[in-house]
Amino acid sequence: MAVENIVVPDIGGGDPVDVIEVAVSVGDDVAIEDTLITLEGDKATMDIPSPKAGRVASVDVSVGGKVAEGALIITLETAASSDKTSAPAEDKKAEEPKAKKSKVAEPTKVEKAPVVEAVANDADVYAGPSVRRLAREIGIALQAVRGTGDRGRITTEDVKQHVQQRMTSSSGGSAIGAGLPPMPTVDFSRFGPTSTKPLSKIQKLSGSFLHRNWVSIPHVTQFAEADITEMEAFRQAEKAALAKQGVRLTPIVFIMKAAVAALKAFPRVNASLDPSGQQLIMKEYFHVGVAVDTPNGLVVPVIRDVDQKSLTDLAKELGDISVKARDGLLKPSEMQGGCFTISSLGGIGGTAFTPIVNAPEVAILGVSRSSMKPVWIDGAWQPRLILPLSLSYDHRVVDGAEGARFTMFLSACLEDLRKLML
Repeated sequence: MAVENIVVPDIGGGDPVDVIEVAVSVGDDVAIEDTLITLEGDKATMDIPSPKAGRVASVDVSVGGKVAEGALIITLETAASSDKTSAPAEDKKAEEPKAKKSKVAEPTKVEKAPVVEAVANDADVYAGPSVRRLAREIGIALQAVRGTGDRGRITTEDVKQHVQQRMTSSSGGSAIGAGLPPMPTVDFSRFGPTSTKPLSKIQKLSGSFLHRNWVSIPHVTQFAEADITEMEAFRQAEKAALAKQGVRLTPIVFIMKAAVAALKAFPRVNASLDPSGQQLIMKEYFHVGVAVDTPNGLVVPVIRDVDQKSLTDLAKELGDISVKARDGLLKPSEMQGGCFTISSLGGIGGTAFTPIVNAPEVAILGVSRSSMKPVWIDGAWQPRLILPLSLSYDHRVVDGAEGARFTMFLSACLEDLRKLML
């Protein structure tokens, strides 16, 4: 009887990710492709299947732990049980939902509990890392939350519903600290035909993060306009030749380079507050996130080491990762580690908007559609291509003067690309 080590395969990057489910136990019979564990980052979940059939001899990971590529998952006895079918494993997994649901059953007397709960050990609760993080931040014990997800899993919506119930019971129907009544429950069908459509997983996760960022970060938005007439002329001159190489040269790559130049000139914008809020973590790398509109919602893949790459390299990498984002193939590691985010609505339209800071970053740049405008130059009006920019920043880290200087520096780089060479 052979015993084989089953390890974590290539999951895209060396950063450890969270184990949110262990689907097997010692003694289970598994077939090839049966799920062993489930891993999750902030916006992606992946099942790790068994590459072989056999009987589980040991389980070397646990829910709540972290693993990286090459980490031992289980040891598997393969010789004696490799010819077994997957039926016993399926029976085992069929029993699992009941067991997991029992762990997150709704507790009694939940209405009388305080709004801020004593957070106990939530390691055995069936919930992903983003849900655990949200619960820690608002002081909620996950054992007290009833999970409505698949197999009793606790979702962000479950946590939000739990908090709303606490706020209502603790304040007599008003929101804590604000003295505001809860959002009304309206039967819209009384006014006309209606239907329901569930939010995608990305929309649910993004919604809770955006709400947290908007509430907890004091936002200021600085507006500016950049004259990109010369930049666009250069882009158009190079566009056709690069297209033959399969490279699409878009304005975003120029903006990425200009943003990095500005981050170098204003290093506080390339920082993050530490968890205590008492000091800054200064970053010496330049990874830029670019928001991508997908059928399932907005995602932000991160382009690493923008300062070390040419415009052509960035254009190719941005094109490739945008396709992966729209196809839902991004790995967790490809959405982590950003220093600064760019959100462009130029392809849609509009003149300005106020983007929400993507914490733990401290600034985000919004880009709207460029348009021709008359500009007074050397005693005459001249038509110039003007690009609207909207910089939102965390006022705890970046003050108004620095935010304005950062924006004007970035605009100057876009107006004269030679500045990017300094």
